[in-house]
Amino acid sequence: MNLTSERIKVEGAAGRSVEPTTSNGAETSRANLLARYTQVRDRTIALCANLKPEDFVVQSMPDASPTKWHLAHTSWFFETFVLKQVLPDYRSPDDRYDFLFNSYYNTIGQRIARDKRGMLTRPTIEEVFAYRTHVNEQMHHVITQSTPEQFVEIANVIILGLQHEEQHEELLLTDIKHAFSQNPLQPSYALAPGVNNESWNRSESAWIEFSEGLYQIGANQGVSLSGEDFAFDNEGPRHRVFVDAFRLASRLVTVGEYLEFIKAGGYTHPEWWLSDGWYMVQSEGWRSPLYWQMDREGVWHHFTMQGLRPLDLAEPVTHISYYEADAFATWAGVRLPTEAEWEIASEHTAITGNFLESNAFHPQALTLGSQPDSSLLQMFGDVWQWTRSAYEPYSGFRIAPGAIGEYNGKFMSGQMVLRGGSCVTPRSHIRKSYRNFFPPSARWQFSGLRLAQDVR
Repeated sequence: MNLTSERIKVEGAAGRSVEPTTSNGAETSRANLLARYTQVRDRTIALCANLKPEDFVVQSMPDASPTKWHLAHTSWFFETFVLKQVLPDYRSPDDRYDFLFNSYYNTIGQRIARDKRGMLTRPTIEEVFAYRTHVNEQMHHVITQSTPEQFVEIANVIILGLQHEEQHEELLLTDIKHAFSQNPLQPSYALAPGVNNESWNRSESAWIEFSEGLYQIGANQGVSLSGEDFAFDNEGPRHRVFVDAFRLASRLVTVGEYLEFIKAGGYTHPEWWLSDGWYMVQSEGWRSPLYWQMDREGVWHHFTMQGLRPLDLAEPVTHISYYEADAFATWAGVRLPTEAEWEIASEHTAITGNFLESNAFHPQALTLGSQPDSSLLQMFGDVWQWTRSAYEPYSGFRIAPGAIGEYNGKFMSGQMVLRGGSCVTPRSHIRKSYRNFFPPSARWQFSGLRLAQDVR
């Protein structure tokens, strides 16, 4: 195995390199990385256990991808950025996979148009699973047989690839939910939890105040083989920000509260909307969050990973765009938090909540006993929280050279930042500094909101 200077420079992928260790420490690190690789790759397959062969191929809209494509693309990542870089005699099962399963890496080569991924009836599902097996076997060899020096060089890229696959685990679920929602049979992905309308209590919400001052946000970028200290390049560098005093709502906005917005004419009053948002309301016919529908008796339901269900008024509202979140905040007489405010507020909050590992696949309501007093609730998990911050580079950010540098930096235009993770985000993937980003019109992700206000 040999890494030449023309090949991928891994330092830009996540900050600094993994440091060399003693021989015993190196073997422990090697074992830890192999265990994590196996755990992530196996979990992706486990998420497909409830799917039928027909489910793997469908692409319900240009922003979504077929499940089969997610499985192949995440394998292509390891093949392209690890195996082809370090194994001189490596051969892909099919050289055409470079074209079929590249996502947006222009420096790698041409690729199939994103909205055509659903046309890939071939390779078959069986061939894609065989491709994953082939890549896994080669990756096992690379992780276990590389020299200590070579292992240090490739470990960062492997960790980046695992973080990348965790992103696609979330996308796989949000994309299959959208596909199922388009099916008149409205199939269920998972078993349904009970509806808990009795727990909704408006008095549960409170304002938590934070003083003005100079704070530090962003990641001290580094890498550990457990993934605990990983940070994407867009999360750093760590830097100082000054914020005025602000208040943050103790919990997320609920379905019941959003329903009040709708009943108050939320989608018919242009004065509450940004201009682009009002255009979307008119052109797309928005009258409620994505997946909501009213039956003949005038009762609201929404499509979930458990099929069609009545609204639970206590659950966090989800599948709303930035425009809808901003309009709700304007109607309520407050605003959305900035991403700096959100991160400052999260500093002393444990990263616990309803993540992918809970297998709920849906935002969960707070119980009546979850009184906020001086605590921030639901900061992590359940729904991604829109902020009013545009997705821009932090001061000092530099895009890494080569294909790896295309991962985040080139999307820093026309996007808004979300924080906190969702009910389909792996817990091992989320951090307080994590910056998710989507266009302001996006609604198919599990996105919701928390309110903020100025202190006057």
